[in-house]
Amino acid sequence: MTDITETIRTEKSRTALSVQAGFLLAGLLLLLLAPFFFYPIFLMKLLCFALFACAFNLLLGYTGLLSFGHATFFGGAAYFTAYTVKEWGLPPELGILIGVAGAAFLGLVMGFFAIRRQGIYFAMITLALSQMFFFFCLQAEFTEGEDGIQSVPRGHLFGFIDLNSSTNMYYFVLAVFLVGILIIWRFINSPFGMILKSIRENEQRAISLGYSVARYKLGAFVMSAALAGLAGAVKSIVFQFATLTDVAWQMSGEVILMTLLGGIGTLIGPLFGAGLVVVLENYLATSEFPVTIITGIVFMVCVLIFRRGIIGEFYASRIGRKLGFVYRR
Repeated sequence: MTDITETIRTEKSRTALSVQAGFLLAGLLLLLLAPFFFYPIFLMKLLCFALFACAFNLLLGYTGLLSFGHATFFGGAAYFTAYTVKEWGLPPELGILIGVAGAAFLGLVMGFFAIRRQGIYFAMITLALSQMFFFFCLQAEFTEGEDGIQSVPRGHLFGFIDLNSSTNMYYFVLAVFLVGILIIWRFINSPFGMILKSIRENEQRAISLGYSVARYKLGAFVMSAALAGLAGAVKSIVFQFATLTDVAWQMSGEVILMTLLGGIGTLIGPLFGAGLVVVLENYLATSEFPVTIITGIVFMVCVLIFRRGIIGEFYASRIGRKLGFVYRR
């Protein structure tokens, strides 16, 4: 009887893996063919914000820390990259690396102060520090104030790939996006990621087991900041500017909205949430309806109907469980 049960479980596991692999391949194929059917700039914006949302979810969904200051890393990296590429004449790949390093440093500083508190106090500290950085960007000379850094050259990737071509630029953004998602997947499935989940579920028990909770939280915070910075740095190259909008508190609120809509604690959820918000903003921009009001209504409906987020509810549903998806949040 035991052997039969184990055989059934093995078959279900294989079926689930096959289905998930099929979804993965279909998604990858769709992304590869997308620029032939959709506007590349729109797709690149979607990928940048999807990576941003996934980076934020790394902190909220897998560590249980709600930050209201992630615009600092997203916009800060955008400013660092835009300035170094435009003023120093660096190639885009080096500019992006500098942006990511700058975001990681900002994450280290902000995290050092914020992780000493929990809950709403943690969130308020991140918001306060983010606002300080916003006003710094408003007053600093290198950011060019309210005008922002404009006309950032895309340049040539590795010296020979012309990023002024929308097709080349799209596939570069896609490659960065896939690398970022792979890093996040590896991070959350590593022993470090497992400890973060245990901290999220029961911090006191993690402390009693001898783990340095503060160090793990800080590590997750810096990693999340660096990946958010990667998204912001790439965005500044795509759109060729960096402005105060990127570091404003509304940007932090927007990424929270994306993550909650898709489903926290899931890898795909923030991707779906980011896609939904970007599509709404794009197609409602020319309509008479206020985008923020429509987005707010969608958010309220999703909160009332999909308590775990859209993808989270799908994972927890009977169909999702049959397909091998697991919602552990």
